[in-house]
Amino acid sequence: MPHDTSLIDIVAVGFGLAFLLGALANKLRVSPIVGYLLAGMVVGPFTPGFVADQDLANQLAEIGVMLLMFGVGLHFSLKDLLEVKAIAIPGAVVQIAVATALGWLLAWGMGWSPINGFVFGLALSVASTVVLLRAMEQNRLLDTKRGRIAVGWLIVEDLAMVLALVLLPALAEAMNGGPAEPGVSESEAMLGAILFALLKTLVQVTLFVTVMMVVGRRLIPWTLEKIAGTGSRELFTLGVLAIALGVAFGSAMLFGVSFALGAFFAGMLLNGELSHKAASDSLPLRDAFAVLFFVSVG
Repeated sequence: MPHDTSLIDIVAVGFGLAFLLGALANKLRVSPIVGYLLAGMVVGPFTPGFVADQDLANQLAEIGVMLLMFGVGLHFSLKDLLEVKAIAIPGAVVQIAVATALGWLLAWGMGWSPINGFVFGLALSVASTVVLLRAMEQNRLLDTKRGRIAVGWLIVEDLAMVLALVLLPALAEAMNGGPAEPGVSESEAMLGAILFALLKTLVQVTLFVTVMMVVGRRLIPWTLEKIAGTGSRELFTLGVLAIALGVAFGSAMLFGVSFALGAFFAGMLLNGELSHKAASDSLPLRDAFAVLFFVSVG
């Protein structure tokens, strides 16, 4: 019998426990998500017995996030998002600013350093995209006005986090007195590092959106139409998964955006006649890996 079966172990045990505890939670009239989280706690490092490989669990969870965001994108068009921008953009920005400030004040009161307090506040300011989308799906809210506003809000938060994650290393180095060139003051070095990181990120995000709107908007639907024309359901399903995961991976590697954001744009640009078939074909895998996401969190 093979000894290196970490992936098989986590998939088999994770699905089995998630099924049992999810069914129990549903029986108790609680969201199955609670059962999935408990399953993760059972196979985690802080409980006795079987311990799942946490690195593998995180990667499987990332696949679940990509497929879920791709599925959500299939239900939305660019027009839908633009319709809610007047609420989603200022709402998300104000929420992030207020929550970050409150978190920073709390951390300051506990004696934390400014940069640690800022990171703590930033972490508090962002909602879990997967949890909210899952909850909205269960309550059939995704296709409502409120659902579109919530999705737009979450996309703005994701874009803000792309900027934050790039700026944090430069900000931390500057605040910790990182090396500066001779003749350059600390404040000038800090400002220069932050502005460079911000400019670089804005250029990457702009390139990502441009490529997706100019190239992806034509290439992605055209590719799936050609595959659908073959009449092979297997090839069509494979094409859907290749587009969802491939675009997410390429977006992260080339433009530095999150896997989730890349997958969402891939689904959104596919929105059209083939979107319903793509959604139904990817639904089983999407649900399965979404479960592994919650197990990973647990």
